[in-house]
Amino acid sequence: MDPIPAPSLSLADLAVNAEGRVAGLLAEGGALLRRLADLGFVPGEYVRIVARGALGGEPLAVRVGRSTFALRRHEAACVQVLPHRG
Repeated sequence: MDPIPAPSLSLADLAVNAEGRVAGLLAEGGALLRRLADLGFVPGEYVRIVARGALGGEPLAVRVGRSTFALRRHEAACVQVLPHRG
């Protein structure tokens, strides 16, 4: 995999309703990387944080492509995004 661009940030750090594009995935376990990729978190795909849970901000409702998923904060932290500047 190519290096992730420097201005990227974790999907877990993206603000609610902020959009970005997936820059890459970072995780120690291959199973989590495969699961995230299978869900559509692949480089170049658009993502948006739809909502955060009330207690502790978990889970995160994340829109990727045309689907919405609930992710735990540690799962979202594995997805590096380039924030949309528009």
